[in-house]
Amino acid sequence: MAETATLARPYAEAVFRLADAGAALSAWSDTLRNLAQVAAHPDMQECLAKFDLTASQLQELFLSLCSNELSAEAKNFVQLLIEYDRLTLLPEIFDQFETLKNEREGVVDAQITTAFALESAQLASLVADLEKRFKRKINPQVNVDTDLIGGVRVVVGDEVIDGSVRGKLNAMAAGLLAS
Repeated sequence: MAETATLARPYAEAVFRLADAGAALSAWSDTLRNLAQVAAHPDMQECLAKFDLTASQLQELFLSLCSNELSAEAKNFVQLLIEYDRLTLLPEIFDQFETLKNEREGVVDAQITTAFALESAQLASLVADLEKRFKRKINPQVNVDTDLIGGVRVVVGDEVIDGSVRGKLNAMAAGLLAS
């Protein structure tokens, strides 16, 4: 949703600047992941929608659900989000923060879809090949889709590399229909 992304952007950028200045990108990434998981949990969503909690009650509840000890800065961030009724933006804030972090670190996400589960050596070889091609570190996210029949389909940014049997069959069908 564009509105959610627009509302989350200033928060993600502010946290990124704070984390970058303190050389704490990884720590903030873990913190935001934790906060986003709590905010996105269906029980928390229901609580936010159904119950009329004060800001301090909501903060106490929310912080008690976080799985690890939060820094004072993280607690202040949660308080700020609660104060401006932006707690539900945490998953989007986390996603945007990760994008900024990946850009800073020269990392790009790759959606790798395979027909069968890859062994660790196969995945390592594929990632190494992708890193050579894109000249960036690759963060692989692997899914299995048996509809591909065989092969691999890789999406990096807006570039798609379709080496699947299903993709080749579709290309052949399109070529035959165009003739």
